[in-house]
Parts: sequence; C-alpha cells; structure tokens
Amino acid sequence: MDKLAVIAIGGNSLIKDNEHQFIEDQYMAVCETVRHVVDLIELGINVVITHGNGPQVGFIMRRSEIAEEVEHMHPVPLVSCDADTQGAIGYQIQQAMQNEFNKRGLGNKAVTLVTQVEVEPDDPAFLMPSKPIGTFYTEAQIERIISQHPDWHMVKDAGRGYRRVVPSPMPKKIIEREAIETLIHAGFSVVAVGGGGIPVTRDAEGKLVGVNAVIDKDYASSLLATQLGADYFIISTAVDQVYIDYNKPTQKALSVLTLDEVEALKLDNQFAPGSMLPKINAVTDFIKAGGKKAIITSPACLSDAVKGLAGTTIIA
Repeated sequence: MDKLAVIAIGGNSLIKDNEHQFIEDQYMAVCETVRHVVDLIELGINVVITHGNGPQVGFIMRRSEIAEEVEHMHPVPLVSCDADTQGAIGYQIQQAMQNEFNKRGLGNKAVTLVTQVEVEPDDPAFLMPSKPIGTFYTEAQIERIISQHPDWHMVKDAGRGYRRVVPSPMPKKIIEREAIETLIHAGFSVVAVGGGGIPVTRDAEGKLVGVNAVIDKDYASSLLATQLGADYFIISTAVDQVYIDYNKPTQKALSVLTLDEVEALKLDNQFAPGSMLPKINAVTDFIKAGGKKAIITSPACLSDAVKGLAGTTIIA
C-alpha cells in the first residue's frame, strides 16, 4: 500500500489576499495548491486533504445576518456554516484534483466526506471565544461593528485589524473515521475534516448534537493523522519553513527539530500564538502520539519537503 500523508492546507491556499476573495479567485488558488499535492501522489504517497474555513464561515454568517436584517429571513447557525463550507470548499478541491489527475493521465479519484468531530460539552473554550472568523475590520469600522453586534467578541489579530472570535474547542474524536479509512483503502484521495470538522457533542441519550463553534483545523488534522496512522502529517502554510526570530534581522530558518528543541523554542516565545504556535502544537501532538514525521512548509515545497530538501521536519 502507498504511504499516507494528511495535508492540512492553510488560508493562503484558498484566499491569497483581500483583493482575491471571490469564489473564482479561491478556485484558482485551490488549483495551484492541488498541483503540488498531486506531485506528492506521483511519488507514491496517497493523501487526505484537510483545510481551513475561517474567512468563508465569516462570509456566510454575515450574509445570513444581512438577510435577517433586510428580509427577515431565518438566521443560519454557526454549526451549519461549518457544514456549508465543508461542502463548498471540498467541492472545489476534489474537482481541481480530478482535473489534475485527468491532465496527467492518472487513474486516481478524489472525493469529499462531510465530517463531524466530537468535542467535550464542558470544554473551557465555550467560555473563552478565541478562534478568528470572517473579515478584518479597521479602527474606523470597529465602533460601528460593536454597536451593530454587541454579542460579538472582537480582538486585534496579528496587527492586521480587528476580527470576530468564536469558541474553538479541542477535537476528541473523528466521527466518520471508518468511512475515511474505507475510502483510502479503496484508492481515493479524500478531502475530510474541512474547517476542523463540524463540532458535535453527545446529549444525555448519546445522540450527536451540533454546537456553535469552529475547531482549529490543525488540531483536528493532527488527530485525524494520528487515528489514521499516517506516515506524514503536513501543514501547508504561507512560509516555506519555520523560523526563529521571525521578521527580525536575526531570522533563521529551521530544517529539522526534535520535540525537545521545539519545547525549548516555545519557552523562548519563538512562535506567535495567533499563527505558528497552533501549528507547532498540532505537529508535536502527532509526534507525541506515535507519528514518525511531521512537516511544516508551503504548498510549492511539498515534494521537496517530503524528500528532506525543504520545509521544517519535526521528529521525536
């Protein structure tokens, strides 16, 4: 059987900047990323692709709010927005992959599986919203936004403006794991756990119930990679490698890190909480759970990173 990689593609693989937020722009970005993913498949590595959904969830929620304000239509709950983005983004990824397979004369198939992820109902995240969604707001806009939406939790996000935050509980179980495994063994490249999965809990009778939150896609992808026994867990992001002293004159790229070295760098506050730190935590969780190799790199460097020629590799 081929080796298996779980690849978590980040926001830059979907929306490159504020000038390219249309659906057509997103699809072009997806096609670009998918070309690099299919390069991996040609190396004999099957893939499960996961993806983020923060901006897209925010867009859907805002459209819902406008429809409610203007036409008095029913609001769309956040958990349903999670599901909507899984279907819409998954459709783009699987279509782009299938087109790339056909272009290269490959017989591979891609499929998207709408995925639920179980979280604990008493997760402290529900009391402390922290996951950014939607667009950035400027200083000039924030007063109006707060006035219009007093129930929103707003924070400054990495110096880029203000952004709404929602609860982000930790993933505990991939509900459709067996279905994902079945599709992998049947030879499919699977798009799953999109946006971190649809967060669900169990009620007193053991029934699944959706909850209004957004799970961090890197943590959910790490859990998926662990439960699938993946050979590689790869986070595809905006930078080619992990750096220390990022954006400083002393900036230095890191090629290989052990768990002990990662912990030392975390104590030195080398990883920003809103960007690289969750990725570092996700890959180290995978290694601690028995995974052999985790990689952080950009889409264009995926193949070279697997060969040890690019990116940052984390090992035990």
